[in-house]
Amino acid sequence: MRANDWNDPGWRAGAEDWIKSRLADLGTPVTGSIEEFRVRPWSVTLRAPTAAGTRWFKANTTDCRYEAALASALTRIAPGATLPPLAVDTERGWMLTADAGPTLRSTLNADSRLDTWVEVLQAYARLQRATQPHVAALLALGVPDQRVPLLPGHLAGLLADPQVRAQLDPAVPALGPSFSSWCAELAADGIPAALQHDDLHDNNVFPGLRFFDWGDASIAHPFGSLLVALNVMHDALDPADRPVALPRLRDAYLEPWSDLASPSTLRRSATLACRVTRVSRAMSWQRSLRDAAVPVSDSFRAAPAAWLNELPTATTV
Repeated sequence: MRANDWNDPGWRAGAEDWIKSRLADLGTPVTGSIEEFRVRPWSVTLRAPTAAGTRWFKANTTDCRYEAALASALTRIAPGATLPPLAVDTERGWMLTADAGPTLRSTLNADSRLDTWVEVLQAYARLQRATQPHVAALLALGVPDQRVPLLPGHLAGLLADPQVRAQLDPAVPALGPSFSSWCAELAADGIPAALQHDDLHDNNVFPGLRFFDWGDASIAHPFGSLLVALNVMHDALDPADRPVALPRLRDAYLEPWSDLASPSTLRRSATLACRVTRVSRAMSWQRSLRDAAVPVSDSFRAAPAAWLNELPTATTV
């Protein structure tokens, strides 16, 4: 049996046995059929009913298995800021969590969205700052190392991948010297590396400002999290509101970092981080699709190159 094959009956039986055993140990035995909820090439989510409510099981493919250990560590590093696992198997990258209700996205309305996102970004920045003293420990758990000085080498590795190269805009390889210059400037800004979610949006946050879904996370420049967050808000906002709202959101996120640098330095770093983090997004996709557990669509295969093809374009802020 392959380590990752969500459709393999043997794999599924082993996962269900683990779920039942762990929940029985917790005093909340399974009361019905365990159902498949979401299947991706890089992860699978199963739903288990118990008398205490729904319990969720998640498994990741090999290169994303660190999520289980990371989620467990975050409950100690930043209590109350994340969704705590009920049980983990760090060797296999399995974890169980309680049902936390609807995500923030389904509870927001247009009138409250902007103010809520200000709160989300500031809470998330505080969570990141809590992780900074623990960077070495998180790296030891297998969280990918995508700190800024390493990014030019990571970019070179992506450009050497035939699958990526086949779909690459010819302008991207020529950006090598500029990319290295951006990274050098960003690495010198005095902002320590931290946990970087790399897929921060309102469907990965529960009400109460609890963050989850760390399968794309890395150790990196913290401001890179603004790339996805501001892109999502850009698309959610009316075009007329973007010129005021997006800088407001950026500055709200930067406020918890204001003891480390001047406002102008922080804003410059946010711009640079959003640009170079496109390489991190490409790496996240490449990592997720390696040793995929189910067939991969053409759109997923194209994702690493698609992120790199955005490098020549200016960032949202």
